[in-house]
Amino acid sequence: MTTQTKPIELYYWPTPNGWKISIMLEELGIPYEVKYINIGKGDQFEPSFLKIAPNNRMPAIIDPEGPDGQPISVFESGAILQYLGRKFNRFYPENERARVAVDEWLMWQMGGLGPMSGQAGHFRVYAPEKVQYGIDRYTNEVNRLYGVLNRQLEGKDYIAGDYSIADMACVGWISAYKNYDQKLEDFPNLKRWYELMLTRPAVQRGMELGKTEREKSNLATDKQAQSILFGQKAK
Repeated sequence: MTTQTKPIELYYWPTPNGWKISIMLEELGIPYEVKYINIGKGDQFEPSFLKIAPNNRMPAIIDPEGPDGQPISVFESGAILQYLGRKFNRFYPENERARVAVDEWLMWQMGGLGPMSGQAGHFRVYAPEKVQYGIDRYTNEVNRLYGVLNRQLEGKDYIAGDYSIADMACVGWISAYKNYDQKLEDFPNLKRWYELMLTRPAVQRGMELGKTEREKSNLATDKQAQSILFGQKAK
């Protein structure tokens, strides 16, 4: 089994995307060091961070013991999960058929559950004007996606069979279901899975990481932070 002697550097803020990686690192039980990237203050635009995360989004990691023993940086949460899964051969199956199943649901989260939940939350919580079309459009799409996941979880403990990075990718986004005006009671398989996920100590620790830092800021009322987060352009 691969071991880690030097801590992995985790560039992080406590959000559903950040939790994906904190959960994975906790599940792996390897040493890591947290580097907080306060997205409400604009830390994500610092030149030093852009060198490892050119999309100016966290999370990102630097593994000082990367391929051939040389450091490597990885950005994008899905890519980080896959990298760590391959390196430590855990939570990401080697069997190609099983790996495809995990990849499918990881990409489903990356392309659907995460972005659509983010849009629903934006129009419901952050938009200065309540645009009903936007609220309905994305709230309904989140509801559809919950239905997709509910059907997938019929007769399964975890999304792609065994516990995997696909589950880690989804749990944080489901945790904010109230922000999207969803009721887990409407999705019994999803509710059962979510409650099972929350019994895992590593999931608990991963989602608690940085809680006090997050509580210091309130993006729902901080207009300056909102302008940083939502007013970005190419230049």
